[in-house]
Amino acid sequence: MGIGVVAFRGNDVLLVRRAKPPRQGEWSIPGGAQALGETAEAAARRELREEAGIEVGPLTLAVVVDALNHGEDGRPRFHYTIIDFAGRWLSGEPVAGDDVSEARFFSPDEVATLGLWPEALRAIDEGRRRIAELPN
Repeated sequence: MGIGVVAFRGNDVLLVRRAKPPRQGEWSIPGGAQALGETAEAAARRELREEAGIEVGPLTLAVVVDALNHGEDGRPRFHYTIIDFAGRWLSGEPVAGDDVSEARFFSPDEVATLGLWPEALRAIDEGRRRIAELPN
């Protein structure tokens, strides 16, 4: 199971540049694999700390993504499911950690220029909507 976190500081969203496949060199939502025996929320918080060095407040579900990678013959080669949470920045400044080469907050205008994976954009949009429903 893959876990991601859409972390907001005001209107800005935290993104990391992947240092390893898949999506090496691309900006994306921080996240990674859920460890055996780890809750999804614990995995989300761990991945955020490991990849970017920040903490968030309460988490809410943003989206669930089924990612399919097809081979040249059109048949699925890889299928993984990602649970993306959303939360508000609480503490820490972005520092590139495990599996990433850069970590920083981006304004909505900057995000629009990055050519993000469509599912990452969907997670950001839905996360922004869901975070607005949380109490301050």
